[in-house]
Amino acid sequence: MFEDLKGKRVLVTGASSGLGAHFVRLLAGQGAHVAAAARRRERLVALAEACADLPGKVVPVVLDVASVEATSAGLEEARAALGGLDVLVNNAGVADTARALDLTEAQWDAHLDVNLKGCFFAAQAAAKIMATQAEGGAIVNIASILGERVAASVAPYAIAKAGLIQMTKALALEWARHKVRVNALAPGYVITDLNRDFFATEAGQALIRRVPMRRAAELSDLDGPFLLLCADASRFMSGAVVAVDGGHLVSGL
Repeated sequence: MFEDLKGKRVLVTGASSGLGAHFVRLLAGQGAHVAAAARRRERLVALAEACADLPGKVVPVVLDVASVEATSAGLEEARAALGGLDVLVNNAGVADTARALDLTEAQWDAHLDVNLKGCFFAAQAAAKIMATQAEGGAIVNIASILGERVAASVAPYAIAKAGLIQMTKALALEWARHKVRVNALAPGYVITDLNRDFFATEAGQALIRRVPMRRAAELSDLDGPFLLLCADASRFMSGAVVAVDGGHLVSGL
């Protein structure tokens, strides 16, 4: 789809399942060399083995974005394994449901530490590497339409994703001089193995009926916009937030 992704050196956080694992397979299929990063090594090893026949190589990297020290070490391991770093995909995230009145400090910290703080320090570590490279690099933050609008019982998640969107713009401004582009992908409802059964229920179908296109996204619906933000084809894009949501953000109130 994008020839210039061949040979790109990419790190994807939260790569052990869901969107992250999909992005790893997608990038390796384009010929990129990918450091698949997450906490569970056995899942990463299995993913790398499943990608063995793809044009690009996949290297497992154990990394917990909730730890700044572990994040820095993981980025350096990926840089050494790949010979540099051209793209960071800030995908790691957690989501839980709780009413704001019942929210605990631990729940708050868990969301913000991973979904916002973790993304910032992963971006910082990546940018320090990219700034030393003549060609710079690209950072793609996986945000959410909940960073633009809200839903009930997901306050800390929505707050963190709103922060991630503003972080995208702030870092894009500051790092442009280093040839480091920072953009965000904001998916709407996406069907994964974890939520497929829910979206088949009446409650799940009620949510889907609020999407103007009257369906949830499949993982493949993210492929084109995601690859664009990773590729040199978007070399004059920075600070952009690309919604892939079936028109959900522009639906009537």
